Formats: sequence, C-alpha cells, structure tokens
Amino acid sequence: MAAVKDYSVEEKLSSLVKLQKVDAKLDEIKILKGELPIEVSDLEDEIQGLTHRKNRFEEEINGIAEFIEQKKKAIVDADALVKKYEKQSEAVKNSREFEAINKEIEMQQLEGKLAEKHIRDANEELADKVRLLETVKKQLTTKEATLGHKKGELDKIIAETEKEESHYNELSLAARKGMEDRLLYSYDRIRKSYRNGLAVVPVERDACGGCYNSIPPQRQSEIRQRKKVMICENCGRILVDDELNNNTEVK
Repeated sequence: MAAVKDYSVEEKLSSLVKLQKVDAKLDEIKILKGELPIEVSDLEDEIQGLTHRKNRFEEEINGIAEFIEQKKKAIVDADALVKKYEKQSEAVKNSREFEAINKEIEMQQLEGKLAEKHIRDANEELADKVRLLETVKKQLTTKEATLGHKKGELDKIIAETEKEESHYNELSLAARKGMEDRLLYSYDRIRKSYRNGLAVVPVERDACGGCYNSIPPQRQSEIRQRKKVMICENCGRILVDDELNNNTEVK
C-alpha cells in the first residue's frame, strides 16, 4: 500500500490559497455569464407552457368549428324534413293526421332554431378562443425572439470562456486532490456562507481581508509562522499572511 504524504501546515495553507484563487477565477466566469443561464432556462419553460396553450386553443377552435358544421347540417336536415312534412300535409285525410304532421313540423322548426342558437353561442366562444390564440401567438413570438437573443449572448460568453473555465476546473480538481477531507469541508462551508465566495483571505493592513476586522499583532505573528491554520474570530474565514498570498500564483 502506497504511503500517503503528510503535508505540512504551510503546504496545506499554500494549497488552500491556490484553490481559493482558482475558484475565484471560476466565480468571475460565472459572474460574466450573470443570470443568463437562469433566464434562458426560464424562457424555455415559458415557451414550452405557451406552446401547450397554443396547441390546446387550436384543438378547441377545431372542435368548435366541427360543432358549428354539425349544427349547420342539423338545420339543413330540419328544413328538409319540414318541407317533406308540409308536402305530406297536403294529402292528409283527417284532422288527426294533420295534427300529427303539424307537430312534426313544429318539432323540426324548434330543432332548427335550437341549432341556430347553438351556432350563435359557439361563434361567440370561437371568437374568444381566436383572440386568446392570437394573444398567445404574439407572446410566443416575443419570447422566442428574446430567447434567441439571450442564447446568442450566452453562447458567445461560453465560446469565449469555455477553454479558460475548463482549465480552471482542472486546476481546482488538482488542488483539491491532495487536501484533507476535513479541511476541504471547512473551506467549502465557509465559501457557501459568503456571496463573494472568499473562504481564504490574507491579512492586509493589520486586518482580515474578508471582514476587515482588526487582527492583533500577536495573532498576525502566528499567522506568519504558518504553524497552524488560523481562523478570523469575527467572520470565520481562514487567514494567511500577505506574503504567502502574493507568492501563490495561478496561471
């Protein structure tokens, strides 16, 4: 079994500084992208929802149009039956047959009027659906244009930063590889606690480079000795001396 190298505190601090600087570069790329990835995703979801609405309105409009055609046919059929019964009434032999035929005529006339009412109501509903469909189509066109613009911006940024981002991701993985799990856990936890993602900061002008709280001279001396990992008592960030921070470079 291969022996695991026991890193000195100074080496651990140097690795932490390097990791922080690499992650800061990745944060800069993320800031450059801004809210574009979220905006693109939200627009894609909106467009999907609008497309479903458009398809539903189109199906409803087709259904109403078919219903209107059925009612128009019903009117034609009712008119044909009225004419048929009127012709039959000319040959009736008694009042009972005459009344029966008249009832059939009245019933078909009512069927025709009812069909006409259904057509009027359906036409009103159809007009509403057409208006809603046109509104959705306009919204869809606007959203698709906006999405195209946003995706164009995002694709341009990705194209410009893809190689750089890939490089820093590799450096970040390499820097993490030789670190203790406990130290990495603390580093990641601190990074998530602050919007600027700074978990490792130098002592600058006798103060913490993260919260700018004053650091006593004795504590600064201990930090410069690099014998143990020192934490800012105010913000909890990992403190390193300015020289170590400046000498650690990320290419």
